Amino acid sequence: MTDRSRSILLSWAALCLGLFVLLTVLVSLQWAPLVDFDEDVTNKTASWVHDGTWFSQMLRIIEIGTGTVAASIYAVVTAVVLLVNSHRRAAAYVIVVVAVTAVVTHVLKWLVGRDRPDAQADFGVLANGAFPSGHASYAASLAGVLLVVVFMLARRAGLRRLYTTLLVLAVLVICLDRLLLGRHYPSDVIGGVLLGAGFVILGVAVFSPQPTSLTKTAAPLVETVPASSRDLHVVLNPIKVEDVGQFRSITSQLATEAGWNEPVWHYTTVEDPGTGMAAKASVEGADLVVVCGGDGTVREVCAELAGTGIPVGIIPAGTGNLLARNLNIPLYIRSAIDVALNGQDRAIDMVEVSGDGIEDSHFMVMAGMGFDAAIMEGVNEDVKKKIGWLAYVWSALKSLMFPAVKVEVSIDDEPPTVHRARTIVVGNVGHLQAGMPLLPDATIDDGALDVVLLYPKRFLSWIPLAVRVLTKRSKTDETIDRFTGRKVVVRASTDTPRQLDGDSIGPGRELSMECIHGRLLVRVPR
Repeated sequence: MTDRSRSILLSWAALCLGLFVLLTVLVSLQWAPLVDFDEDVTNKTASWVHDGTWFSQMLRIIEIGTGTVAASIYAVVTAVVLLVNSHRRAAAYVIVVVAVTAVVTHVLKWLVGRDRPDAQADFGVLANGAFPSGHASYAASLAGVLLVVVFMLARRAGLRRLYTTLLVLAVLVICLDRLLLGRHYPSDVIGGVLLGAGFVILGVAVFSPQPTSLTKTAAPLVETVPASSRDLHVVLNPIKVEDVGQFRSITSQLATEAGWNEPVWHYTTVEDPGTGMAAKASVEGADLVVVCGGDGTVREVCAELAGTGIPVGIIPAGTGNLLARNLNIPLYIRSAIDVALNGQDRAIDMVEVSGDGIEDSHFMVMAGMGFDAAIMEGVNEDVKKKIGWLAYVWSALKSLMFPAVKVEVSIDDEPPTVHRARTIVVGNVGHLQAGMPLLPDATIDDGALDVVLLYPKRFLSWIPLAVRVLTKRSKTDETIDRFTGRKVVVRASTDTPRQLDGDSIGPGRELSMECIHGRLLVRVPR
């Protein structure tokens, strides 16, 4: 909806509000066919409810839980969540639409002055104006703004369909509740829905909830050496975006607005996840390379462009997106494109890695041996496509008691120390999904690697261990141990699952890692 033209949005808003005005006139004039219809339907539906039954109590709970106070609380909570996630315009849109709907509803109730039906349930009889239904207008406005936010932020079509179905069902249940309790006539409920929907669409037309571009909100960056060209290349993993054509259109539009040339497009393949495309962009003289994909695609492109001085803009489109999260790059694709085009450059570290049975490689986020790598191995790709990061949760539950292994850890070529652990994680960044601070002291540009070894002895030992991680306690013991250094070598006594940036690289006994300080330029928010 947010990408529709203003003229289309205004047309739909005019249709909803026009129908509402027509209905208001008919109600005010007490048009006989409408009055007869309202009385007939209300008397029939209200007769199905008898005071004191579990059904009547359930309807009463729905009434209280969706009234003026409850709807206001839901709107404020939604706005706060959006603010915390830096969607200030969307938060303002939610509050303004719901508030305007509430004010107009109450003013119209007073102006129209329609009496409530005689068939009201005996408990808590209402005496204020019946038209339009406040519950219906609140439900339509709140469900509408939530739908706008969902369609703006949710990437998966299945997730959008699920939320749409749930919100539409919620509105229908609330409207039916008003009829069954005899609080409103059908025209009151229909009027409320039309009013709420009209303001939702009108709000999008006059005040887009889309974030404002950095070019309009931030001071221009100082260019010590002005660029002779503005050549933009985009490396896209096409299976990671729902609509390639739409993604290209949005990127081209934002690039033009930011002063870049028309993008040159490169698509990854199964055989080449990004290395060849990044190399080609470099050879063709790209001033900026934007990569859109998961952590694996981002890793390949970043490794190829490391040391070239060409900045990389990251559009997170995977499941984990840990590099983007740790760089505070927004997960909302339009905002991420904006940061890639208009953000500031930051020099970050990358990590070279070698080991038995693998070619020399690299990672940007984390490497691991043991439990965390077993999680990556156990994820079903088909399930992952359907439910996203929840696939990792399911795999983690199955792998919680991954057997402990004996490991040697050497830091900066010092003599190794011996430990037992269920998982060993070496990180260039500190936070996992949901902001879990597994390596709270890790910084992506400090020239050092952070290591954590976890050894819960029993199944229930994971609970206090998780508490220690979440509360960032510095105490170390045999359950949790930490190290820091520029070079880290981990050797296991038996073949153990291994992963780089969430991609399984097969079992082995050794990983040797070295941090290369300030190797890559990436675009981050100003």
